[in-house]
Amino acid sequence: MEASDFDLSFTPAHGEAVPIAEGVWRVTCNNPSPFTFHGTNSYIVGRGRQVAVIDPGPEDEAHFEALMRALNGRSVSHILVSHTHRDHSPLARRLKAETGAKTVAEGPHRPARPLHDGEVNPFAESSDTDFLPDIALGDGEAVEGDGWRLCAVHTPGHTANHSAFALEDSGILFSADHVMAWATTIVAPPDGSMADFMASIDKLLLRDEDRIFLPGHGGPVSDPSAFLRALRTHRRMRERAILERVKAGDETIAAMVKAIYARTDPRLHGAAALSVLAHLEDLAERGEVRTEGPPALAGRYRAG
Repeated sequence: MEASDFDLSFTPAHGEAVPIAEGVWRVTCNNPSPFTFHGTNSYIVGRGRQVAVIDPGPEDEAHFEALMRALNGRSVSHILVSHTHRDHSPLARRLKAETGAKTVAEGPHRPARPLHDGEVNPFAESSDTDFLPDIALGDGEAVEGDGWRLCAVHTPGHTANHSAFALEDSGILFSADHVMAWATTIVAPPDGSMADFMASIDKLLLRDEDRIFLPGHGGPVSDPSAFLRALRTHRRMRERAILERVKAGDETIAAMVKAIYARTDPRLHGAAALSVLAHLEDLAERGEVRTEGPPALAGRYRAG
């Protein structure tokens, strides 16, 4: 994808409840970073006195207070968590204690694959391993409340337990970190899987009912089908670029990142290396590249 494909015009309005659609409000946490853009988006869903909250966010006092102001006395029946990174799920515990709501997610945090011998998970500190949902929502299953129904759409890739949530009869899909308008999603092994990520893109492309995506960071994706196709093409081009670097003699991920991500913010090169590893894992599984032992950040790669 080119820079022009991304929408960086988002205004976060930290601490305010911004109406997005009928019965949908966005409250953005003030936790900006190279990985969260202007902050994590929490959503309040429901037209009546009983609502749901999607992705309450990090353990942040100001954001908790902003959510309570936005609720304005309404009861919360369900707290839905798209995935268990610490910018999305930790505040669920406090919000549950305050409101008595049930927490809902695909399941607890887990890696997309077992760790290899001696491997360290680079995103272990970013994972909320204490979160355990009251309701484990299967793919296609739903929870409902006063005039709303939210259906889980499992979209592994960014994490193994990632789910999007479709608001019935609205055309809205809360896409969390799987699809965002401001940037491509980080896919970092062992938490993430590129093969799963690509399969989830294909899955969403089959959903004609989704007219707008509301992501976990940044503004809406207003033409989901076109954006998903561009995202899929971008990932395939990145895969080809990696394979070309391997065929040209680059044996290490560091060399590939230096060549492929020359114009990328150096602060993101660590994440870029993990994304390259995710592609190499997929390429190795398909026999396109070879390596001694399992693919690893410090591994050496050759064409298959």
